[in-house]
Amino acid sequence: MEDRFEIAVVGLGAMGSAALYQLGLRGAKAVGLDRFAPPHSSGSSHGESRITRQAVGEGRDYVPFVLASHRIWRSLEAETGETLLTACGALVMGPGSGVSSHHGKPDFVGRSIDAARAFAIPHEVLDGREVARRFPQFRHLGGDEKAYYEPGGGYVRPERCIAAQLHRAGALGAQIRTGTTVRSIRQEPGGVRIETDRGLVQADQVVVAAGAWTAPLLGAPFTDLLTVNRQLLHWYALDDASAYGPDAPVFIWMHGSGDTDYLYGFPPLPGETEVKVATEQYATSTQAETLDRVVSPAESAAMHRHHVAGRLAGASARVTRAAACLYTVTPDRGFIIDRHPRMDRVLVVSACSGHGFKHSAGIGEAVAEEMLQGGGRIALAPYALARFG
Repeated sequence: MEDRFEIAVVGLGAMGSAALYQLGLRGAKAVGLDRFAPPHSSGSSHGESRITRQAVGEGRDYVPFVLASHRIWRSLEAETGETLLTACGALVMGPGSGVSSHHGKPDFVGRSIDAARAFAIPHEVLDGREVARRFPQFRHLGGDEKAYYEPGGGYVRPERCIAAQLHRAGALGAQIRTGTTVRSIRQEPGGVRIETDRGLVQADQVVVAAGAWTAPLLGAPFTDLLTVNRQLLHWYALDDASAYGPDAPVFIWMHGSGDTDYLYGFPPLPGETEVKVATEQYATSTQAETLDRVVSPAESAAMHRHHVAGRLAGASARVTRAAACLYTVTPDRGFIIDRHPRMDRVLVVSACSGHGFKHSAGIGEAVAEEMLQGGGRIALAPYALARFG
């Protein structure tokens, strides 16, 4: 059966669920398509928590997105009764001297401070001695570390955010079709033809937010621009949780000079006695369909040995659980939010490059404004394909 919609959203993870919700708020006749049943654990939007920080060291252009996201999540909390955003504070820490890098950006702490000042985001600048005094869960500090502390930062619950947005989108009239694999997208005069394994869908415009499936679906130039990396999440049992009080923040801790010489993590969630930590790797690529989803004991042991041991108070080497997820990364580790170069009715919203979830609700709003009125409050030019040449 052929169906016709004003806008179709392909992929209902972080970006797609946000876009569908915002389209529903604006009364668009919209449909969302996903091969799985979001929220799910097959892509990039699972693992129970994601860091959010308003002063974005990756670049000032991102700050309006995360500020909008916080506003939207608070509104969704009021509508649904769900707890989506916990503002426990966020700490970004690096060496006091020498080279450091995070997400390809040098002096990430300094860049975060600059962004906070530019947008009047409440924050503090601390050294290692003050960090150790205020946050005793951090150990092995030299004292000269440079740290950015943002009391309004914290973590969001990705699965809850996706579920809440899809629930509201459906209540607002959007159709949601899960278990539906999109096989091809082709622009025709007057619209876009979407072929799925469950029939044909036609739309005036399409948003592709397919994450790690974007390049296989769309082909060039995305096959040359998007790399998929396997990333690991680890939860370690705490022998002693006394250092993790109610003020324990989420953290990004750069303890060396390179992009992989760091760890990020979360305080124990309410009622739990474990810490979730991770790092990143960009050396080995994979594909969404062939991802090794089993985290070996050796991988968790190596994470603890190289990054956790001696740094996080009470964190034993006992693994309570572990998970694998996907980063879809561009050459400059920025986002792509732009029209397809050969299909101007198709807007591509990928890739998150490992720092996207905190922006997702705001990006969904910007996408809805772009699709329905040709632009909105947040400029999308910094995320254009043209920057890659």
